[in-house]
Amino acid sequence: MAGYRMWDDDGARQIVGGLVHLEGATLPILHALQDEFGYVDPKAVPLIADALNLSRAEVHGAISFYDDFKTAPPVGRVVKLCRAEACQALGCETLVAQLERDHGIQVDGHSGVDGVAVETVYCLGNCALGPSALVDGALIGRVDVNRLAELCGLASASP
Repeated sequence: MAGYRMWDDDGARQIVGGLVHLEGATLPILHALQDEFGYVDPKAVPLIADALNLSRAEVHGAISFYDDFKTAPPVGRVVKLCRAEACQALGCETLVAQLERDHGIQVDGHSGVDGVAVETVYCLGNCALGPSALVDGALIGRVDVNRLAELCGLASASP
């Protein structure tokens, strides 16, 4: 799992203050907060709204619109699995079904295993080498059922 520091209001204020000058600063601020802390704490909403002269609803709307923004600290490793058309053609949906059947892990849902979450993304730009996954910032191509299990910190699905 990527190392994130614990949420710190002063650190969040510094991040917001360092980016407030950008045109369209909302998304860069949200990304910077998530990169630093692993999530965007709801306490940041009024801070960002005040700094950018936006309503709290506008800031909350940006956070809730984009699936990538999380409002709670990550509980462990996050495996992002591409489920776009090219990866579908190369078998990603079979991987999703096998992951749930063999290990009880539901993509985008409850994890049967503590410390791992598998989330859907639509296109990692690695279409020729799909199915693809992203783990701790590393792009992984040609993911098969055994590699996916390994990425989730599980034993291989088959010997």
